[in-house]
Amino acid sequence: MLGPAFVAAVAYVDPGNFATNTQSGAQFGYLLLWVVLVANVMAMLVQYLSAKLGIVTGRDLPELCREHFPRPIVYVLWGQAELVAMATDLAEFVGAALGLNLVFHVPIPGAVVITAVVAFAVLHLQSRGRRRFEIWITAFLGVVFLGFLYETFWIGPSPGRSLAGLVPRFSGDESVLLAVGIVGATIMPHVVYLHSTLTKNRTPCRDETERRRVLAFERLDVVVALGLASIVNMAMLAVAAKVFHDHAGASVSTLHEVHARLAQFGGLAALVFGVALLAAGISSSSVGTYAGQVVMTGFVGWKVPLFIRRAVTMLPAIGVLLAGFNPTRALVLSQVALSFGIPFALVPLVLLTGSRKIMGQHVNRAGTTITAGLVSSVIIVLNGLVLWQVLGP
Repeated sequence: MLGPAFVAAVAYVDPGNFATNTQSGAQFGYLLLWVVLVANVMAMLVQYLSAKLGIVTGRDLPELCREHFPRPIVYVLWGQAELVAMATDLAEFVGAALGLNLVFHVPIPGAVVITAVVAFAVLHLQSRGRRRFEIWITAFLGVVFLGFLYETFWIGPSPGRSLAGLVPRFSGDESVLLAVGIVGATIMPHVVYLHSTLTKNRTPCRDETERRRVLAFERLDVVVALGLASIVNMAMLAVAAKVFHDHAGASVSTLHEVHARLAQFGGLAALVFGVALLAAGISSSSVGTYAGQVVMTGFVGWKVPLFIRRAVTMLPAIGVLLAGFNPTRALVLSQVALSFGIPFALVPLVLLTGSRKIMGQHVNRAGTTITAGLVSSVIIVLNGLVLWQVLGP
């Protein structure tokens, strides 16, 4: 029964998270660990609602939007989802290329070519069966998890200060803005769409008793997978706090700086960081392409071979890297673009899972709908603040 949430969890440890968490730890130490934890708990609720939608209805979120919303709205939802897919692929592709550059010292142009070939190879697993794809993506997630487990034990962030970082508090306006960025960039719209696809018709249910049992297993799947993602994100922040804030008290502007600083701690610290970044980039890129296929098929009913779609969506990333654009800056801008897609995924999800006509006896309870609505509103507002911070005066 385990698997779908592990695929979704890859989006929560993608290269964008590497950039955000290391910046947070470098600038404010352990202060914002509680923000990372809260953001991942909110993500658990959102991902479970998406999974439940697929299990109960046998359809995914884009399909249900096409069936129940007016056609003009559906086309708007599809258009923005395609832009989100491209922004997602940009972040993941850039992260994988950076990982190759850091680990094997491959020049960026060569890293672009290798990343494309590896991404196609991973995507080919999907044609060999959903389960095999899930297992390989989970294996990549395991590499990232073990990598930061090693970093944590080798570098040794302060246990006491880490626990203190779980107490909600801020230190000035800048820490508030950075916390907004952490929460606002946590939930990725493409995996909200994808999770419902991964669970629909996965386990045939003969009656409501079996369906309730499947839903119980899916809750476990979400808690375990996103719990691991939460540990990875908090480890990223704590390691950055130890490496930069405790020793240098300086901010970090690129992932190359993080890698170079880790090398000063000896052992395999720098190598493990690069490998983890590479694994996160390759796996999340494949998941993003899969999600892009889901939104196209669901919203407008078009079916394009995954390899063609992969080739098209990777073109912007290839162009950015070959043009010599700062890779870390590209990661940041891709997160800004992704924030535009949050309302278009969360609002339909809450509306559909709160409809008795669609969900039957599995409709959200009033408390769940209210909580989901509040979580969605908070995330939407925070994303708006991130956009204002980046694009405003």
